[in-house]
Amino acid sequence: MLLQELVTATDAVAATSSRLAKVAVLADVLRRLDADEVAPAIGFLLASPRQGRLGVGWRSVANLDLPHADDPSLTILEVDAALDRLAGADGPGSVATRSAELRSLAALATSEEWDLVVRIILGELRTGALEGVLLDAVAKAAERAPAAVRRAAMLSGDVGETARLALTGTTEELDAVGLQVGRPVMPMLAATAGSATDALTGFAADGRPVAASVEYKLDGARIQVHRDGDDVHVYTRSLAEITHRVPEIVEAVRALPAERVILDGETLTLDEDGGPRPFQDTMARFGSETEAAAVLRPWFFDILHLDGRDLIDEPLSARLEALSRVAGDARMPGIVTDDPVRAEEFSREALAAGHEGVMVKAIDAPYAAGRRGKSWLKVKPVLTYDLVVLAVEPGSGRRTGQLSNLHLGALDPAGEFGEPGGFVMVGKTFKGLTDATLRWQTEHFPTIETHRSAYALHVRPVTVVEIAIDGVQRSARYPGGVALRFARVKGYRPDKRPEDADTIQTLRGLLRA
Repeated sequence: MLLQELVTATDAVAATSSRLAKVAVLADVLRRLDADEVAPAIGFLLASPRQGRLGVGWRSVANLDLPHADDPSLTILEVDAALDRLAGADGPGSVATRSAELRSLAALATSEEWDLVVRIILGELRTGALEGVLLDAVAKAAERAPAAVRRAAMLSGDVGETARLALTGTTEELDAVGLQVGRPVMPMLAATAGSATDALTGFAADGRPVAASVEYKLDGARIQVHRDGDDVHVYTRSLAEITHRVPEIVEAVRALPAERVILDGETLTLDEDGGPRPFQDTMARFGSETEAAAVLRPWFFDILHLDGRDLIDEPLSARLEALSRVAGDARMPGIVTDDPVRAEEFSREALAAGHEGVMVKAIDAPYAAGRRGKSWLKVKPVLTYDLVVLAVEPGSGRRTGQLSNLHLGALDPAGEFGEPGGFVMVGKTFKGLTDATLRWQTEHFPTIETHRSAYALHVRPVTVVEIAIDGVQRSARYPGGVALRFARVKGYRPDKRPEDADTIQTLRGLLRA
C-alpha cells in the first residue's frame, strides 16, 4: 500500500470529531493492508513506530529543506525499512548516517507524505484516533468482537501484533491470546475519588459502603515484574523493559517463594529513616543506566499469574490472597474494610507515613488490563493532574538566565476545543520549582523547541509534569473555558507519555463538581 493512502486516511480522521466516523475511515484502510504491512501501519497510525526509539530529534527533521517528490510513490514497507535503518544506526558516524537516511526519505516523499513521516517520527500525529479508536477499527475491519480484540491487545501489550492476528488469523487464534510470563500486560488504571468514604459508597448501587481494599498510594514509579525461575524481567508503566537498571528489584523478586509469577506494583527510594524520597529521586534512580547509591524498593499490590494459574479474571479478593502468600514484606500495606471511619483513619496513616494517599479497590473486580474504570479509585488530599508543557518563559530576578514559568496544557482527545488529540492550555505556573528542576528544564526545553515568541520558548508537547492545584475556575482567556487555581509543580513524569495526560474534559468536570 502507498503511504499516501495513510495520509488521506489520517487527514479524514483528524477532520471529524465523530468516533464512529474515525473508526469507519481507519477500518477501510486496514482491510486493504497486506499481512506484512499491518504492524508497520498500526505503528504509523499511533505515531509509535514498531522500531521504538529512532535516535531522531526535532532539529534533525526541522532543519531539512529539500525539494520533495511531485507524485506519491513511497510504500508503507519502504518507509518501515527506512525507519529500521534509522533505528539501527549506531556508533561513530551514526549522526551522518541518520542525516543521509532522512534526506533520502524526504526526497522520495511528497510534501504531504513527508509531513506525515515527520509527525510519526516525533510521535505527534494528533488525529484524535487514540489506541481505543484504532482497536475498534481493527475489530470492524476484521469482523471480530471488539471485546476480543481489546483483550488480546491488553494481554499481549502489542497493538500491531493484535491487529495482524485479527486481520489475518482465525477467531480461535485471537481468542487464544492470553497471559504469558515474560510478556508485559497493559496495566490497570485508576479513576479519582474525593475521599475514602466516597470511594466505599461509590462501589455500591444503593450508596451504602461495601467492603473494599484500601491500600497505600505511593509517590513512586509503576513496575510490572515477570519471573520464570531465575529469569526476571521488569517493565515500566509504558511496558518498556528496564531490567538491567534495577538489579535490586530483580534480586528481591528472585527471593520470593514462587517459580513463575507476574506482579504489579510500585517502586521508590527511601531516605535514611525509611521514609519515601521525593518522586524525582526515584525517577533519577529509575532512569539511570548504571547502578546508583540510592536503592529502589518494590511494593506489590496485585498478582496476575502464580505458578501456572492465571489470576487476571479472578476477583481482587482471590488475587490478594495469592499475593499474601508470595509477596511477604514486599506487599503494599493495606486493609479490607467496609467501615468509612476505618478507611479514613488508614488514609491518614498513609499520609503520616509520607505517602500520597490511598487506593480504594472493589474487592470483587477482575484485573481490567489497560482500562481506567471505577473499580480502582485513587484518593489524594491534594488534587494533582498530569499535564503537558506547551511553552516556557524566561525567568526574572534570581531566576534570570533560566527557563521558569510553564505553560500547561490538558489533552483534548476528540478535538472539542481544537485539534483532535492536541492540547488545550489551562494555565501557567512557576511555583514549586526547585533549583535542580530549574537547571534541568533550562537545559531540556531548548532541545525540543519549535519556535520562539516575544515572551516564551514554545516546545513540542511531549513533556509530562504533575501539577497540584486547589481547584479550577471558569476562564474566558483559555479556549477550554477553564483555568487552574494555585497551580504548583510536584514533579516531572518521564514515566508517562503525552497521551497519558489528564483531559480538558476532566478539568471541566471540576467546574460542575
